[in-house]
Amino acid sequence: MSDLLQLMIAPLVTCMVLVTMLGYLGIHIIAREVIFVDLSLAQMAALGSTSALLFGVAPQSGLGYVFSFAFTLMGAFIFAMTRTERGRRRVPQEAIIGIVFVVASAATILVADQAAGAAEHVEDILVGSILWVTWPMILRLALVFIAVGVFHWFMRKRFITISMHEHVAEEKGWHLRWWDFLFYASFGIAISMAVPIAGVLLVFSFLVVPAVISFLFTRNTTLLTFSCWVCGALASALGLGLSFQFDLPTGPLIVCMFGVLLVIAWIIHRRVLVNDEEPEAVTTGSES
Repeated sequence: MSDLLQLMIAPLVTCMVLVTMLGYLGIHIIAREVIFVDLSLAQMAALGSTSALLFGVAPQSGLGYVFSFAFTLMGAFIFAMTRTERGRRRVPQEAIIGIVFVVASAATILVADQAAGAAEHVEDILVGSILWVTWPMILRLALVFIAVGVFHWFMRKRFITISMHEHVAEEKGWHLRWWDFLFYASFGIAISMAVPIAGVLLVFSFLVVPAVISFLFTRNTTLLTFSCWVCGALASALGLGLSFQFDLPTGPLIVCMFGVLLVIAWIIHRRVLVNDEEPEAVTTGSES
């Protein structure tokens, strides 16, 4: 039993680290209505780490992360440059995001066909290897997330305004493409660090599902953040516990737990709150 607990501690700590940063970023993703941008940037990161294998660079080495981030930065630049005002968009930005995802996925397959051992790496990218995470990897992930978190703290007024109240940012005359690039670049750093550890599917779940659940019940940014953390922590604990109990793949099971929580939240929202719910504006204060 003690050996089992020791094996569980590192993945659980990793999940808590992932929840802290990705849960917050997910609020911006839902508010901006670019739901699949994380999948697209994650696939760009995967393309970068797979490309590193062509040069004999290990994906989880320092240089491997450089490859991953360089490709993610390319995606961030594309998404920032293709931004247009919501009322003037002839092509939804989600279409651009989807195209980048498909092209990056196809390119990853082509690169994997030429690099030795890349097929196994691509599979690991999809489902992750969170069960075998090491403490140095957790420390590196936490330090990068802290740096990204500090950056977002200083830029929070701009980022929150653009995400939650785009029309206000436009009225103020802010250069939205520049601020978008900064947001997506910092977002890409977090994704580049998370994907090799947790995999594309689990990273997407950490980003999107807690935010979707939270938006069902509140529009207050403070409550949204704490709600995302609680949902992410609960799904992680349930997934890890059931994985060890029944000897099932950890990453996919955590993803399924996110799905279960979403269904429960939706039922609660429909049965308990929807009849009394009034249209609610997004706020940044303490009122929910």
